[in-house]
Amino acid sequence: MADAAPIETLTFEQALAELETIVGKLERGDVPLEESIRIYERGEALKKHCDALLKQAEDKVEKIRIGAPGEAKGTEPLDVEG
Repeated sequence: MADAAPIETLTFEQALAELETIVGKLERGDVPLEESIRIYERGEALKKHCDALLKQAEDKVEKIRIGAPGEAKGTEPLDVEG
């Protein structure tokens, strides 16, 4: 994973796929201890990244305005303060 992309550049789907790969390797137990520690740490960072992307998506969905008959009327910009 030395050539792995920086986590912050990954889409949710890319991060989740990599996380699933890491979990599979750790569950099989066929990686040396040092590599297990390294990929576990990357897995934790991937999980945090996925959580943050999900939170952003939830916030955006909450900003969708509903019209009179219950149809989506539009969206409001998400106010993100970092």
